[in-house]
Amino acid sequence: MERIRGGYTSRGTRLSRRTQWGYKPQPVDPNAPGENGAGVVLKGEDKLQGEKDMKTWFMNVKASDMISLDRSLPDTRRPECLDVKYDLENLPQASVIIIFTDEAWTPLMRTVHSVVNRSPPQLLKEVILLDDNSQREELKSHLDEYIRRFNGLVRVIRKNIRHGLIRAKLAGAREATGDRISEKRSAIICPTIDHIAAETMQYHGDPYSTSVGGFSWALHFTWESLPESEKKRRKSHTEYIRSPTMAGGLLAANREYFFEVGGYDEEMDIWGGENLEISFRVWMCGGSIEFIPCSHVGHIFRAGHPYDMTGRGGNKDVHGTNSKRLAEVWMDEYKRLYYLHRHDLMDTDVGDLTARKELRKRLGCKSFKWYLDNVIPGKFILDEDVQAYGVLHTTVDGFRMCTDTLQRDEHGSHMLGVYPCQGKGSPPQLMSLSKAGHLRRETNCAEVVSSENMRRGTVRMSRCHDGSPVWLYENSLLKDKDSGLCLSSAGLKASDDVIVVQCDINDQHQIWKFVDPKL
Repeated sequence: MERIRGGYTSRGTRLSRRTQWGYKPQPVDPNAPGENGAGVVLKGEDKLQGEKDMKTWFMNVKASDMISLDRSLPDTRRPECLDVKYDLENLPQASVIIIFTDEAWTPLMRTVHSVVNRSPPQLLKEVILLDDNSQREELKSHLDEYIRRFNGLVRVIRKNIRHGLIRAKLAGAREATGDRISEKRSAIICPTIDHIAAETMQYHGDPYSTSVGGFSWALHFTWESLPESEKKRRKSHTEYIRSPTMAGGLLAANREYFFEVGGYDEEMDIWGGENLEISFRVWMCGGSIEFIPCSHVGHIFRAGHPYDMTGRGGNKDVHGTNSKRLAEVWMDEYKRLYYLHRHDLMDTDVGDLTARKELRKRLGCKSFKWYLDNVIPGKFILDEDVQAYGVLHTTVDGFRMCTDTLQRDEHGSHMLGVYPCQGKGSPPQLMSLSKAGHLRRETNCAEVVSSENMRRGTVRMSRCHDGSPVWLYENSLLKDKDSGLCLSSAGLKASDDVIVVQCDINDQHQIWKFVDPKL
């Protein structure tokens, strides 16, 4: 959970130690563990403890404990950011809200120290620690005593029942007293997110990162390349970047606007989906999501959660039910694409949606099609403006075999396989043939590899681009234009990689049909 505010760093130096609250950080040995963002390599018993921490905390708390709370960091911004001038005397003050529940001590406190150390005193109104019903003793009276050193700048607000991240963020926002966003009231602002390694606490940032947020039709957040339209619009590398979505954990907003546009959906539970919901809503209702390349915040990316993520009523699928609320309120007819991935949720009760639908009507928000056309125009829609769409299957001797991702990681390249066709259309078996002739899924396109003297090969799914291979679909044969080979299931069993061979209209293993799944 550690988030280290790095937006005000000076290249190659520790930040200013001035404060107006009477708190002054202790000097740190530049050769001490973790200084200047270095990772900590443990040995012996410490290493064993760190390995245990990774299993319970999903981060190396032992390594964190060895690093100063006033740790120095490298400046991970572009050099041009040093030339940006801020009118510190006239900028509004900000409230920084940090949500936690049963968090380890040093990552939590280093977050607080980092915000205080790296914020110009005249701009930081307060730091609010929102305790979401922690049970660990050191986060009670010991925490209250510890923050006294900040002379009122840092305060703790405690919830006696678990709210979950979404409602806890709302509670923190209601407590904030900071002023308005300076330039554009309706912009939700996000920093560049630097990476803190969970295993070593090494701080790593890419000064030249220009990714934007996207989403999958299963309603998960994704990182995408900077669109050409943004490259052309921006006059300099320090200018803000318009992003279709945000990751969710790190944002700045005008407090009044945040609540006017609907805050968060309070009926969403614990965690998941709220970042896409607020992204769609803000854009559709007249605002914008913007990334600030000269503001960097470090985040520990963990492989799991050390605390209970079960929702109300024992719900173990809070991301799914939260996402259904989002789909039903904001996605209009395109919610069908979410249900292609989660048809198990079609009849699931996710609570009353009346208030959120009335909010959309009251704000006069645009349609989701407008969002797709204007905010994320490159988003591929699986079943629109395509030659064919559905589960791609071949039938031999009455047995149906479908192309299938075989649950392989689709964030990178992977081989396309075959598997017995599953019911209504299993998400890993959905394929489209685009108007451009690309045989594809949401982000990856099929290409022939390992061709043996142009007689036989396999098929790899890789990130789609304008030059992705073209496939011809004629007489139920799928032929790769470049190699002249056709898709085939000959000699294959479940979970094998699909093959391409010399085309033969009489070979039933090469006869493929797209069947649109009926929900």
